Parts: sequence; C-alpha cells; structure tokens
Amino acid sequence: MLKVAIVGRPNVGKSSLFNRLAGKRLALVDDRPGVTRDRREGQGRIADMDLALIDTAGFEDIRDESLESRMRAQTERAVSDADVILFMIDARQGVTGLDEEFAALLRRADKPVVLLANKAESKASEAGVMEAYGLGLGQPVPFSAEHGEGMSDLYEALREAHLRLKAEETGEESDIKDSLKLSIIGRPNAGKSTLINAMLGEERVITGPEAGITRDSIAIDWSWRDKPVRLTDTAGMRRKARVEEKLEKLSVAETLRAIQFAEVCVLVMDAREAFEKQDLQIADLVAREGRAIVYALAKWDLIEEPQKRFEELKDKANRLLPQTRGAPLVRLSALAGRGHDQLMEAAFGVYEDWNTRVKTGELNRWLREAMERNPPPVVDGKRVKPRYITQVKARPPTFVLVCSRAAKLPETYQRFLLNGIREAFGLPAVPMRIYVRQNSKNPFADEKD
Repeated sequence: MLKVAIVGRPNVGKSSLFNRLAGKRLALVDDRPGVTRDRREGQGRIADMDLALIDTAGFEDIRDESLESRMRAQTERAVSDADVILFMIDARQGVTGLDEEFAALLRRADKPVVLLANKAESKASEAGVMEAYGLGLGQPVPFSAEHGEGMSDLYEALREAHLRLKAEETGEESDIKDSLKLSIIGRPNAGKSTLINAMLGEERVITGPEAGITRDSIAIDWSWRDKPVRLTDTAGMRRKARVEEKLEKLSVAETLRAIQFAEVCVLVMDAREAFEKQDLQIADLVAREGRAIVYALAKWDLIEEPQKRFEELKDKANRLLPQTRGAPLVRLSALAGRGHDQLMEAAFGVYEDWNTRVKTGELNRWLREAMERNPPPVVDGKRVKPRYITQVKARPPTFVLVCSRAAKLPETYQRFLLNGIREAFGLPAVPMRIYVRQNSKNPFADEKD
C-alpha cells in the first residue's frame, strides 16, 4: 500500500483532500487556518490504488517551543515516513513565500512529490497554476478537493510515482506495459455490452433487449494484437430527469467515474438514431474531462443507403460537436463481426494524439505564421500581442500562451489558435486546453531545437 503524506501551508485544502480520498469525513474542515494540529492517518483509495493517508498540520516557518513549531515537527516527520508527498498550494492565492520555503524543504527530502494546485475550479486560478511551475517540483496538477475535479490526473501522478518507486526497489527499469484504459459508454441499450462480447469473443457480460441490464462498471483486462487493454463496460447514461431509482443513480455515478479514469472513451450509438441530444451531452462531458473519444456506430447492418447515412452522421458530428471535430467514426456490426479491428486502430490512434508533445520552437514558428494570416484583435484601441506559446503537458495536450494584455484576449481568438494547432500538428480528435498568461519576458528566446 502506498503511504502518502498530504502537506502544505495552512488552509490550502489538505483535510478536504484527505476526506475525499478516505471516502468519509475523518478530518475537520473549516475556513479558519490551523484546525488540523496533529498528524491524522487513515486508509483511502483512488481508482484501483489503495493508499495509507497522512493528513498534516499547516506548515509554518517557526522553530521555537511554540505549538506551531511542534506542529511543523509533526509535518516534517510525516514527510520522512511517507513514500510519496502530495504538496498542496492554493491556486487562487498563487505561490507564497511559505510555499517556496516548503518546496525547498521537499526538494531536499529526496522523495517523489506530486504538486497539487488546489481550488483550481475557476478561471481566476489559472495564473496560480502557472506560477506553481516555478517551485521546481515538476508539473502541477490543477485540482479541486471540494468538487473532485482533477482526480484522474492525480491518479496518474500517483501511479507514475508508485511505478518509479517499485523500479528503484528492484534496481531495474520498470518493464510494466501500460494498458490502454478504454471505457465503453453510451445510452441504455445502444449495444455496449454486445460490443464488449464481440471484441472478447465470448459472452463475458450479459446482453439483452431490456435497457439497463448493466448496473456496475465492469473492468476487463484484455489484449489486442499483443497490446494490453483494460476495457470498462458501463451502465447506460440517461437524462438526469429519468434517473430516478437509487440503484440507477449509483450506476450513473460509476459511469462518470469510468470516464474520469479512462484514457479513451468509445461512445456507442445505435446508428439509426446517433447524435441525439443525450449522445451530444455525453460527448461534451468526455471532452470536458479531457479524455480522447471515438464514435462507434452500432447496428450498422440495419442501415439502408449506408454511404449516404455515414456522410450525414459525419457532418452532424463535426457541426454539433466542434470540440471533438475530426474524432473517428467507426461502423460496427456485432452480428456480422465487422468493425472491431478498425475500432481498436482508431482508439490507439487517438491515444497517441492524446499523448502528443509539440516542440516549443515548432509551436512558435507556427504562431508567427498564424498571427500573420489572422492578427490578434484590437481591444480598447490597443492590439493584444502574443509573445510566445509552449506546451506544458500532454494527456490532453495543454498550452500556455504568453502575451501582453492577456486578460483582454477574446475566447474566439483562443479557439482560433487551438483549431490552428489541431490542423497544423495533426491532432483532430482530442480535447486541448490553452491558458493565457501575462508576461513580458520570453524564457524560450534562446532555445534551440
């Protein structure tokens, strides 16, 4: 079991995270700093990973005989005992001097550190997330302990730290092959379980004409062309107004969790009624969660004039779901056994795009050309001037654009830039993020490719 210490200065949300991972209210939470004084330990879980959790008092720069000094000593002991450190900052307040001092202490501790930029649920926190890069602890994870946003990114960061620790213990490079985490999602009775059985070549999950047969999210380890895959079959997602029974509410919650912890989602739709309102809402949810998506058109053998219908659906997808424009559409026939290899080829293709990193030099050459074709707008009589752009993370691809008058850059121009990146670097099917930041200095000016 991975031992994890949750640390940071007072009132950044440590106890809220402890309670969320523990699945119950074990630690007191209040807006006043200093509510937690002793170390508190408990067991928690995130996805398939069991955790031994240590909640700590807020870190303060005091070394005397006071209560605060003794609380600091308890925090330092927790850091020493833990396998991995979760270091939290308040993204809304930005990086403080105390954060910087604590970061220096953690760098000396020589332990894996996951940097959590908490309270990152609003645009006001974006600057704080970007500031966190300056702490020298790697890529910050935007997070909201209160709302549960960013749990999948936290899971990935903890999982990577765990694998590194295991490799260090054995003295060998980790030879664990990552499984593609593939969630099969959609409305009730769209053909999800039938698709799973056809892919596996056996009656692994129950199917039938009745909607709602699948209640739990069922994870299955599988291999496709010697590539490991973790398939997750999920319950059908109805509109909120139709989700009435308590059991069905739990099933939908499990499906939402399967989306959060997926890498690629396959949205299965009956080809005769694809891209209805509920399909669009599910696809939008996948995009907002930052997962890659493939559209699976089930029961294709029942379609008359298949070529005409395919062109109609392709146009509908691009028009109604611009946030996933270019996502692959795969035609499936479970009865005829067609389309399953094409589906997996598409899934691995968008997974590769989802992991893409673009060199800073190439991005900035593209940015100069894009600005020549379509200059940034004039706002309040002055032109916004982008200075440089860089990719700060993959999974999904996320970029930071540094410019003058950053707060004035319209969202329409930000969308223009993202669409241009999609086209220029061949990333049509994955969600992307762009953050705009104010800065006058270009740290990449002397960077060579």
